[in-house]
Order: sequence, then structure tokens, then C-alpha cells
Amino acid sequence: MAEFELYCFAQSGNSYKPALMLELCGADWTPRKVEFMDGETRTDAYRDVNVMGEAPILKHGDLTLSQSGVMLDYLADHFGRFGAETPDEKREIWRWILFDNHKLTGYTSVLRFMRAFMKTGETPVVEFLDGRAQNAYRVLDKHLNGRNWVVGDRLTIADLSLCGYLFFQDEIGIDFAEFENINAWLDRIRALEGWKHPYDLMPGHPLPS
Repeated sequence: MAEFELYCFAQSGNSYKPALMLELCGADWTPRKVEFMDGETRTDAYRDVNVMGEAPILKHGDLTLSQSGVMLDYLADHFGRFGAETPDEKREIWRWILFDNHKLTGYTSVLRFMRAFMKTGETPVVEFLDGRAQNAYRVLDKHLNGRNWVVGDRLTIADLSLCGYLFFQDEIGIDFAEFENINAWLDRIRALEGWKHPYDLMPGHPLPS
């Protein structure tokens, strides 16, 4: 039995965040596929594990965690990697994780779901989400100007949180050409030893036709 078990599925950018962290740390982990598209997260059995009814879920021994930011923080402490080195860094890392959860991932995930999976077309809601997502990208792109990583001079869990959905660019439906700093940053992440695309790291791709 692996040391870590991650409830996840290939299409989930939030699941990708701890999955990539585990992979980069060389952890002994195994994915447990969540049948999200078939409604598993809405079942009583699933909500007995995570009352929020969301993926991912991380199990480590007797500990069960939900919310990707909490998992990243826990794994950084456990492995002694990609975390803060000072109290100021810890606050800055959490500032960007919260920005990601509320703004960048918050809008991108719903926008991608509607365009790529629900295939709603360009409704007013989709147009609103598109604008909000692009605003978040501009914030991140400006912040990355002249720097390699989001916080400090090295990869941290802030980077691993913010990048979670941005390797699905073709499914988001936004032209990323103007976000040169984001694209260069994503290339640096791709170059990390152990990096894998979410569709190669977690089960469930491709979806059944």
C-alpha cells in the first residue's frame, strides 16, 4: 500500500496541484480515481469522506485532508520542500494561494468546464467568466515580470497552486499569447524533473465519447 492516496481525476486542475507536488517530491503515492463525471462526489459515501463533496482528497495514514491549498501546505511541511523559509514568505505564499483559489482557479475552472465539457457556447455567463479569468492572468503576468517564480527565487507551493489549471490552455479557450511572463513561467515548470501533464499524471483521460 502506498504511503499517500490521492482521490483525483485527470480533468481536475485542483487535483493536479497536490498530484504534481507528490510527484516532484518523489513521494510513494497512488491515485484513486474519482468518478466525477458520473456524480460520485454527490453520493453519501463520498461525502462521508469529504463533507464538501469535492476532489481532491488526500489520505496519509489516519489523516484525511481536503482543499488543495491545505494539502500543499501539509506536504511542504512533511517533505521540507517548496515551502516558506521565513514568516514573511509564508504570508506571501498564502496571499497567492488565496488569490489563486478565489480569482485565477475560481474563474478558470468554471469557464473551462462550461466551454470544454458543458459546451454551452458563448453565453453572457461565459463571457463574464472569460473577462474575470483574463483579469486574473494579467495580475499574475505583471507579477512575474522580471522574476522566475511567484515567491522568492525558487519554486514554492504558490507556483504549484497557480499553475494547476494553466496546462489546459486549449480547453480554457483564451489566447495566452499576450501573457508572455506566464508562458515563460509555465515552461520553467515543465522543465522540472518529474513534471508531468495532468492527463499523464492522473487517471481518467480521455473521457468516454
